[in-house]
Amino acid sequence: MDIQLLAAVFIGISVLLFLILRLKFQAFIALLITCIVVGVIAGMDPKTILDSVKNGMGGTLGFVATVVGLGALFGAILERSGGAQQLAESMLKLFGVKSAHWAVMLTGFLVAIPVFFDVAFIILVPLIYALQKQTKKSLLLYAIPLLAGLAITHTFIPPTPGPIAVADILGADLGYVIIFGFLAGLPAAIIAGPMLAKRLSKTMHIETPEDMVTITEVPENAPSAVTILLIIAIPIFLIVCNTVLGSPLFDQDTLPGWLRYAAGLLGHPFVALIIANLVAWYVLGINKGFSKQQLLDISTKSLYPAGVIILLTGAGGAFKQILIDTGAGKMIAEGLNTDFFPPVVFGFIVAAVVRVLQGSATVAMITAAGITAPLLGLTETSPPQLAVLVIAIASGATIFSHVNDSGFWLVKQYLGLTEKETFKSWTVMTSLIAIIGLVVSVILWYVV
Repeated sequence: MDIQLLAAVFIGISVLLFLILRLKFQAFIALLITCIVVGVIAGMDPKTILDSVKNGMGGTLGFVATVVGLGALFGAILERSGGAQQLAESMLKLFGVKSAHWAVMLTGFLVAIPVFFDVAFIILVPLIYALQKQTKKSLLLYAIPLLAGLAITHTFIPPTPGPIAVADILGADLGYVIIFGFLAGLPAAIIAGPMLAKRLSKTMHIETPEDMVTITEVPENAPSAVTILLIIAIPIFLIVCNTVLGSPLFDQDTLPGWLRYAAGLLGHPFVALIIANLVAWYVLGINKGFSKQQLLDISTKSLYPAGVIILLTGAGGAFKQILIDTGAGKMIAEGLNTDFFPPVVFGFIVAAVVRVLQGSATVAMITAAGITAPLLGLTETSPPQLAVLVIAIASGATIFSHVNDSGFWLVKQYLGLTEKETFKSWTVMTSLIAIIGLVVSVILWYVV
């Protein structure tokens, strides 16, 4: 191994963690500084370093900025229409109070597809408060399934930002990512959700915190649960159809030209999300009495949090490009490329280490994707395997949420837990999700 390149990577990652952990730098600028540090130590000239940063940013943002922005718009109108609460109440009526922990898990799983994790949790948390008050059982019986559903979708299934960013950096097809995200997410949701919740609720009785009780009424003209499900399904259906029709399952020469054209256009994430937005704005907005100005305000505000994620993802793309252009990524890849240490395991471990050290799942995903990407040039990796790798990295970035993760404190506050109780519930849940995601990913890696 080239000692200079190895030192560049080691010092670069150390600088990244120091800036984020000790100096509390925003991850966006910390990643850009790391890119420059790696380039300088590797011996690149200034113009090449900055060209790598520019090309990495531009190449990543061309896709990610559009998809994350459209996803944020889509989620905002769903939230403001009252659709998320209506979906939750309909699920409870369908499952009944006795099976409410399964209902809230499924609700979280569905709502987090278009809505950011923390927003979805805050919207739905009054529901679990009401259930605990009604049944007198531990709040964890309902909170853990809800959190599991939200966390799994947020981590595994586009158009949430994390998997989109990783998929773009690795060049994975979003249709396959969605399919494998569901395959890994469903068993993880069941085991880390209702099954874990039932066990925890027997040993930890948690009452609803009195100072957190709020009353959230569903608007009178809120859309039906069926309407919400159909609108959420639009982009997923179009993207998956495009992937399936373009796969080896179909002979491309026998497919009608118009069908291939329509699938390629409508099934692209850009167009699929534009269509979903237009339908949502009319059905959930105009049709429910929202004015044009209200819709404009909702749309504009929804893009503010998306901007942070977009810039962070772009910086992650720049980091990947620096590793490729210096040759450091290839060097690491060649040193780790063995049958006993496939990319799917390597990506998981890198994401897990970064996650535990600095807390942010998004930063962990993007960093791990940048470091893992060079491995793909050394072996023949199929499109389905690329998607499996996205799930493995996302799994690693979910593991062991603790005190340096904002999600840890959000859950602690809203559930009225102590730090120890949060570790025994939320941290255990995130670790279970990660381990199950890894197991499913390894199996899929050798099957697809």
